[in-house]
Amino acid sequence: MHMADALLSPGIAGVMYVLSGTAACLAARKVKNSEDPALVPEMGVLGAFVFAAQMLNFAIPGTGSSGHLCGGMLLAAVVGPWGGFLTLIGVLVLQCLAFGDGGLLALGANVWNMAFYGCFVGGGLVWPFLVRRGMTRKRIILASILGSVVTLQMGAFSVAAETTLSGITQLPFAAFLLLMQPIHLAIGLVEGLITTAVLVFLYENRPELLRQPFGEGRAGKSAWSRKKTLGVLTGLALVLGGAVSHFASEDPDGLEWSLARLTGSPELDGPAGGIYGLAARIQEVTALFPDYQIPGLEAGWGTAFSGIIGTVLVLGLIHLAGRKLTGRQS
Repeated sequence: MHMADALLSPGIAGVMYVLSGTAACLAARKVKNSEDPALVPEMGVLGAFVFAAQMLNFAIPGTGSSGHLCGGMLLAAVVGPWGGFLTLIGVLVLQCLAFGDGGLLALGANVWNMAFYGCFVGGGLVWPFLVRRGMTRKRIILASILGSVVTLQMGAFSVAAETTLSGITQLPFAAFLLLMQPIHLAIGLVEGLITTAVLVFLYENRPELLRQPFGEGRAGKSAWSRKKTLGVLTGLALVLGGAVSHFASEDPDGLEWSLARLTGSPELDGPAGGIYGLAARIQEVTALFPDYQIPGLEAGWGTAFSGIIGTVLVLGLIHLAGRKLTGRQS
């Protein structure tokens, strides 16, 4: 669901930057005032896991489309909506700048469509409401699937609305929406199953990592230590990014698939000059691993090494930024 700059006008892009930036400032204040010493390490590890998992596009049978984890619901269930939002911003910024995934002009919209809805609607409303009477395996499954479906539907609607309001494409709103919503319903269901698998794993081995509703803290007693659990997630992230990503589906994602059905191409050509040209030139300089490849390396090895590098970068940068924000050295 990473939008390209070609879909957005500068005005709509600016509005989305303001909205996402305002939410980010509020989230930073909340995280800075948090008294949870485990928050920053968990943000780093979960951010690395989400980055690696997002490289694994899964095919949607019978459609010719694929999808990937957004991760907002998963993050919010562990580090809370505010911490999850900042973590996913870190992932999206790194994807945009280092890998050229999503437009720089569209970054504010991508943060809103994926991180805001996932963390604050899925993780901030659906999750606490459904587990408010106690955390059980069934409630975790229901919350994960319902939250993922709802937030993906909201994100898909916003993509269509932002594109239409921008007025720089000829995409008809109704037709675009009728493609975006059903395909992201399927993607949301798969995201819900992935989120379920991770959260049930944590519930059974380290339930204290899961957030209780309405600020009531952590859940349960743990079979595994926090260090062991975070170590397993870190190792899994490296395996996903470095090895399993090689087997990701090459089908277009839900947004690209919708564009292809309407226009015949999964990508649109946007304006070349002005702020569009500036944004493109910036990404040409910063994208050291364009399309998750390393120039000069065979594609398979390029994907593997870029996945490992990206996973380590997300882990380190989020951890360092979190320490700087909170003033903690843990």
